[in-house]
Amino acid sequence: MIKYIGSKRTLIPIIVETIRRATDARSVIDLFSGTSRVGHALKAAGYRVLANDHNAYAATLARCYVQADAGDVQADATRLVREFNALPGSPGYFTETFCEKSRFFQPKNGARIDAIRQAIAAKALPPELEAVLLVALMEAADRVDSTTGLQMAYLKSWAARSYNDLELRMPNVLPRARHGKGQATCMEALEAAQSLEADVAYIDPPYNQHSYLGNYHVWESLVRWDRPEVYGVACKRVDVRQRQSIFNSRPRFAAAMAQLLASVRAPVLVVSFNDEGYLSRAQMEAMLASLWNGTGKVVTLENDFKRYVGAQIGIHNLQGLKVGKVSHLRNTEFVYVVAREDLATRLAPMLPAREPQLALFAGNSETRTGP
Repeated sequence: MIKYIGSKRTLIPIIVETIRRATDARSVIDLFSGTSRVGHALKAAGYRVLANDHNAYAATLARCYVQADAGDVQADATRLVREFNALPGSPGYFTETFCEKSRFFQPKNGARIDAIRQAIAAKALPPELEAVLLVALMEAADRVDSTTGLQMAYLKSWAARSYNDLELRMPNVLPRARHGKGQATCMEALEAAQSLEADVAYIDPPYNQHSYLGNYHVWESLVRWDRPEVYGVACKRVDVRQRQSIFNSRPRFAAAMAQLLASVRAPVLVVSFNDEGYLSRAQMEAMLASLWNGTGKVVTLENDFKRYVGAQIGIHNLQGLKVGKVSHLRNTEFVYVVAREDLATRLAPMLPAREPQLALFAGNSETRTGP
C-alpha cells in the first residue's frame, strides 16, 4: 500500500486482536479509513467492514480493499492491468503539474500516469473495478515517487526509485468476508458516525494540524482527475485551503471528538491515538468514560513504536535540504477500548509479560493490571 503518515501497519495485529477478544462482533465501522490497512486486515479476519473517509483517494482505497471482492473484479482487473501496462506515455496535466512545475515524479513516469489515468476514465468502468485500477495506478506511482513519504514537498535530488519504470500490479483484493460484503463511503466523519451502524467502531482521527488532503494532494488529484488549479512549490490543489478537517484544529478538536464519540452507533468503540495528539491519555480516557451517561468502562493498551519514516529521515525544506533535528524518533500509540461492560478480563491476556501496559479507567480512579 502507499506510504502514509499515521499508517497503522505495525499496530494492525493489536487492533485486530483487541476487537477479537473484546467482543463477538461481526461488523466494524472504520470512520477514518486512510489507506484501509486496518479495514483490509479486518476484512481478512472475516468482519464486515464499513470504511469511511472524507478524501476521495482514501475512499477509493476503501472501495478497492474493503468493498470490492476478488470474485467480482479479479479477472477483469488483471486483464486491464496488462492492457494498461502496455500503453505508451502521453504527457498531460499530471506530467506538467507534478513532473515539470514540481518534481514529484520523473517526466517519463508522469507521461505513463497521464496515459493510464486517461484510459481508466475512458473505460467508464463499474465503481469497484475502477477503484481497483485507480489503486493499482496510485500504488505504482508511489513506488516511483521522489518524496520522503509526504507530498508537502519533494526531494532536491531525484530519489533512486524515481528512475524505475512505472508498472501496475494487481492490488491484493480479498474474497468477500464471511460476515458480509464491505462498504466504502466518502463522508465527513461526523456524518458517517450518525449514518453507519455496526457491532464495533474503530476510530483513528488525525493527531495534529497537518491535513491529510495537504499531505496527499497528488493522490486526490489523480483519483478525482479534475485538473484543479494549484498553488505553491508543491503544486497543492487550491481546495486544500478550504477543505480542512475540524479534527486538524487544536482549539476545536476536543469538542469535535466528543461529538463524534457521542454520535457513533456501536456498542463498543476502539480508538487509536498517540502521545503526540491534541488530547493526553488522561483526557481521552475521561472523555471515553463519560459516554453512555458516564457508564463507559475504558481499557487502555499502550504500545511503543518508531515514528513515521519522515521523522527517521529528518526535517527538510521545500528544496529538500535538511534544516532541523527531529526531537524524538519513537512515540507511544494508545489503543483505547470502551464499552458499557468491563472488558478488562477479556483483554488482560494481551498484557505483555512484566510490562504493566494495560489499564482500566473508571471515573477518577485508575488501576493497573499486571505484575
